[in-house]
Amino acid sequence: MFGIFLGLAALMVLAYLGWSIIWVAPIAAGIVALTGGLDLLEAYRDTYMGGFVNFAKSWFPVFMLGAIFGKLMQDTGMARSVAVAMTKVIGTQRAILGVLASAAVLTYGGVSLFVVVFAVYPLAISLFREANVSRKLIPATVALGAFTFTMTAIPGSPQIQNLIPMDYFNTTATAAPVMGIIAAIIMSVGGYLYLRRQERKLRENGETFTEPKDDKNTEAEDKTPHWLLSFLPLLTVLITLNVFQVDVVTALIAGILLIMILNIPKYKRFIQAMNSGASGSVIAIINTSAAVGFGTVVREVPGFERLTELLMGVKGHPLISEAISVNILAGATGSASGGMGIALEALGSKYYEIAQNTGVSPEAFHRIASLSSGGLDALPHNGAVLTLFAITGMTHKDSYKDIFVVAVLIPIISVAVVIFLAAIGIL
Repeated sequence: MFGIFLGLAALMVLAYLGWSIIWVAPIAAGIVALTGGLDLLEAYRDTYMGGFVNFAKSWFPVFMLGAIFGKLMQDTGMARSVAVAMTKVIGTQRAILGVLASAAVLTYGGVSLFVVVFAVYPLAISLFREANVSRKLIPATVALGAFTFTMTAIPGSPQIQNLIPMDYFNTTATAAPVMGIIAAIIMSVGGYLYLRRQERKLRENGETFTEPKDDKNTEAEDKTPHWLLSFLPLLTVLITLNVFQVDVVTALIAGILLIMILNIPKYKRFIQAMNSGASGSVIAIINTSAAVGFGTVVREVPGFERLTELLMGVKGHPLISEAISVNILAGATGSASGGMGIALEALGSKYYEIAQNTGVSPEAFHRIASLSSGGLDALPHNGAVLTLFAITGMTHKDSYKDIFVVAVLIPIISVAVVIFLAAIGIL
C-alpha cells in the first residue's frame, strides 16, 4: 500500500509541477510495480500498456469526433452565434450570467471544454467591458459554465465525464436524473451567487474592467450563421443521444454532418477544422489513457486488495466510498476523465457488485462517479484551468481562488448533498 501512495504522490506532485502525465504516469506506475513486487518491464509492457490501449480503443472515437464537432462549431462561427444569442436574451448588463449561460449551452451541446474557452472568451471581453466588471472574474465564470454542472450533473450530457461510467454500470447518459438535477442547481445557483458577490466586492474596492494587453482575440469575426441554425447541431447531438438512444459516436457524426451541410459556403474551412480537432483529440486521449494505465498497474499489486478493503470499508453509504475514490484520483491526475478512469477501472466492478446486492441503483453509482470527477480535478495543475489562464491572460494569483470555489468547493458540496439525500431515502 505504501508503494501505491508513493506512486500516487509522485503522479500528483510531478503533474502539479507541470510535467506531462504522458511520461509521468509510467514512472509513477513503475514505482507502484517495484514496491509491489512486480517485474518492471512486464508491468509496463503488459499491464500498463494493456490498460492504456484498452481505454484508447474504447474511447478514441468519442474524443476525436467530439473535438472535431467542437472545432467545426468554432471555425464556422456557430459557437459564437449561440453565445451572442444567449447574451441578447439575458442582457449585456448581466455579464456574468451571459458568459455562464453561453458556456453552459455550448458544453451541454457537446462542444469540448477547451473549445468553449476559445469560443466564449471574445464574447466575455465584450460583455465585461460593457458591464464594467473586472476581468479577474472571467476565468471562474467560464469554468462554472463549462467545467461543472453541464460536464457532470445534467442528465444526458454528451461530455466524456458523463459517458465513461456507462460501460461500468450498464447505464445511459441520463442516469439518475433527479440526483443530477439537484446537484446541477446547487452548482449553478451557488456558483452564480458567489460570482455576483465577488463582482460587488471588486467594484467596492475600485476594481473594474481593464483592457487586456493583447486584444487580438477580441476582434470581430466574419458574419456568423443565424442563431437558430447554430443551435441545430447542438440539439441534434442531444436528441439523437438521449431520445433515440443511439451510440454517442453516431450522435456526434450526425452533428458534424449537419454543421457541414448548414455551412457549405465555408467548406474551405472544414479540412483545417477537422485536422485541428483530430490532432487535439490525440493529446487528450493519450493523457487520459496514461492515467488509466497507471490505475491498471495499481490494481495488479497485492497492496491494492488492502486499499480496496479500506475504501469499501468507509463508514456510511456505499456512495461515499466511490465519491472519495474518484475525487482523490481526479485531483491526483488533474483530470476528471483520467481520475474517474483510474477509479472505475480499479473499483468499478466492485461498486457494480454492491449495486446488485444492495438497494442502491447502478444509476446512482454512475451519477456520483460523474459528479465526483468534477471536484478536485480543477486543482491548479488541471490542463483546462491552465488553458483558461493562458487564453484570458489571467494568473493563478488573479483568479484561481474564484475557480476553486465554483469548480472545486461547490461541486464537492453538491456531491455531499445528493449522497445525504440518497442515504436518508429521499432520492
